[in-house]
Amino acid sequence: MIAAISAGGLSVLTLPPFSILLFVPVAYATLLVLLRHLPVAKAALVGWAFGLGQFGFGLSWIAESFYVDAERFGAMAIPAVAGLSASLAAFPAIASALFTAIARRRAIEGVAACLLFATCWTAAEWLRGHVLTGFPWNLAGYALVDYAALRQPAAWVGSYGLSFLVLLVGTLPAPALLTEVRPRWSIPVLGLWIVVATWSAGVARLQLEPPGPPGLDLRIVQGNVPQQEKWAPENREATITRYLDLSTRPGSVDILLWPETAFPGFLDEDSGARSRIAAAIPDEGLLLTGVPDRVSTNEGIRFFNTVQAYDQTGRSLTGYAKHRLVPFGEYVPFRGWLPIERMTEGLGDFTAGTGPRTLAFPGVPLVAVAICYEIIFPGHVVDGLFRPDWIFNATNDAWFGTSIGPEQHLASARMRAVEEGLPIVRAANTGISAIIDANGDLVARLGTGETGVINAALPSAHPPTLYARFGDWTLLVLVVSCWATAAAGRLRKTTSLRKRDT
Repeated sequence: MIAAISAGGLSVLTLPPFSILLFVPVAYATLLVLLRHLPVAKAALVGWAFGLGQFGFGLSWIAESFYVDAERFGAMAIPAVAGLSASLAAFPAIASALFTAIARRRAIEGVAACLLFATCWTAAEWLRGHVLTGFPWNLAGYALVDYAALRQPAAWVGSYGLSFLVLLVGTLPAPALLTEVRPRWSIPVLGLWIVVATWSAGVARLQLEPPGPPGLDLRIVQGNVPQQEKWAPENREATITRYLDLSTRPGSVDILLWPETAFPGFLDEDSGARSRIAAAIPDEGLLLTGVPDRVSTNEGIRFFNTVQAYDQTGRSLTGYAKHRLVPFGEYVPFRGWLPIERMTEGLGDFTAGTGPRTLAFPGVPLVAVAICYEIIFPGHVVDGLFRPDWIFNATNDAWFGTSIGPEQHLASARMRAVEEGLPIVRAANTGISAIIDANGDLVARLGTGETGVINAALPSAHPPTLYARFGDWTLLVLVVSCWATAAAGRLRKTTSLRKRDT
């Protein structure tokens, strides 16, 4: 159990902002060795311990959000992180139990055991991204985010497919060290071949020439307003003034981009504020800004977390409502049963929007909007019927201070860019704001705690990727192909031995 918890904690160092690839085989091969010869129940317990170490360390930054209002929520920080980690650890437990059950029944060992483990782990990650509201944070494949060529295959097999490849290669040291079959060198050669093939495919994609950029000048405004001060009535005027001053700095601008809930109020109800903001919007330009919204219905007032568009006259053009809400942050699940307050300011729970949506404006490439943690969901960021030309990710990571949380969030956004073949423009309240091209490279960024703007041209998009067209079906093809290749190799070996014996 101690070894499993330690290996799980070590796996976090494979992910951004650390990205130490050496720890991939150390962490996951250790887990595979620990699972050898265990009964299924004990294997599940060991897998759960690995997950506890992985999520306990990897999600420790969530505690920071509870100290934003320490008087009300500070005492809940440690229990909340511990409870969430223990719950999410059920998925590594499922993967470990499933692997052990199949391996023991079928007497699977060697490279086939690595293939089985990678399959079970990837299936559990996929479930984690879809069960209940889903939480596909810190997928194993994100170990490759900071390596340009190695992350490119996500354009074909997605982030779950990268996880499969990372787990397959990462566990190969276990049979290489433990097997009695000669020659042992064949196993590391296999791992090296997979790495070289992945890298070569990535390099080939990086050589593709994308279409010319659309010639759109962007300005991302990062106000750097502390979360503790953001909603205080006495700070409202200072917040608005800060955003207007940053927005009106000299330079060519077609689109102004403000982060999630940048305006501390209901902008569509405040004509005075709209007039002031309209003066900061360039001629024939527009502003995309995160704002809360409320709508009166027969059932009462509904609240939405939105991004709204305004032109230089202050007229509201259209908007998008966040459809994946953060449990306990934007709404309380089972509110009738749980006596828990939600952590964000407001008069009531937010209501979910209808889903991904592509927005169209005159003279502007089609844009999809993802608010905050919506960007972490592979294959669920854009409208499949109306493909956009770029993605605007408005977020407020001020909840998490200078922890590793914002870096992990940025890593998810970079993977969505590769998967969809689309540039992503990210506006955050206190960082990390960034412009990400369609290969997942950072064109520009503003770190946490910085106040300022990013002025840059919108990068060009790639044609629709294989993953953008078929989603996670490509993962299934990858897994089946690997199993078919392994079965064919085993059949050839068996046939060769039979011929030699005769």
